[in-house]
Amino acid sequence: MKENTTLQANKGQRLYKIFIYLVLSLLAIVILVPVAWVMVASVKETSEHYGSPWALPTHIHWQNFVDAWTKANMGGYMLHSVMITALALIILLVVALPASYCLARFKFPGQKFLNTAFMAGLFINVNYIVVPIYLMLSDGDKLLKGILGKAVLLNNHFVVAIVYAATALPFTIYLLSSYFSTLPHDFEEAAYIDGAGYFKTMIKIIFPMAKPSIITVILFNFLSFWNEYIIIKTLVTERDQWTLPAGLLNLMQAQQSAAEYGPMYAGLVLVMLPVLILYICVQKNLTQGMTVGGLKG
Repeated sequence: MKENTTLQANKGQRLYKIFIYLVLSLLAIVILVPVAWVMVASVKETSEHYGSPWALPTHIHWQNFVDAWTKANMGGYMLHSVMITALALIILLVVALPASYCLARFKFPGQKFLNTAFMAGLFINVNYIVVPIYLMLSDGDKLLKGILGKAVLLNNHFVVAIVYAATALPFTIYLLSSYFSTLPHDFEEAAYIDGAGYFKTMIKIIFPMAKPSIITVILFNFLSFWNEYIIIKTLVTERDQWTLPAGLLNLMQAQQSAAEYGPMYAGLVLVMLPVLILYICVQKNLTQGMTVGGLKG
């Protein structure tokens, strides 16, 4: 009787695993096929796009990338994206790492209020407040124009980077503080005994231990900043100062009107490629950062 029950349980587990693998395979196909199609379409000539969309190119047409990079100014857009994303990540980490460490490891008046405020920030969609942000910056420019003689807040990449970092603070502090709270206090106490101060302990002991979580935060925020286009199009009105996603939208509209699909798909690849490369490089650390915090608790 027990043997029959065991066999039925094993059979049920095998069927469940097969079902899971089938579902995951279908999801992988749904994700990979469009990506592969864009990759193939980016090296086709314009005339080949009017045939079968699934047909392979007769030869690799690299001119699409040259046209997208030069004629459509995708090179300039990519430079702006790299600058703003890097600057926003630096600002975010400089602010979020010490704040998360203090909220997770120390008790002080107002700690619960700050934790609640940051948690509440998780439910605010930045797209809903981008117009008030624009109006505040516009009013600030009017004031500064009377003092400095010019506007400095709008069409300013540094201001855009600050807005990006500010909107990412709630999620970043929530993730980092949750991880910091799982770390044992023994290492900090040993560092204090050896004469290390709070700042040195934070830099030399805690941050290296939290490397997987920090890498996870960097990747998630990189994806958010790199693919964002509503804020950049609202706060930057000069087209030559746009980032890749905003420039890509402009390129797609122009190329569809001109019926030149090759450069349009090449522009899509230029936007996707840095994200794919970064994900491949940090995939192991990303998985570790998402799971190890829960395992230590």
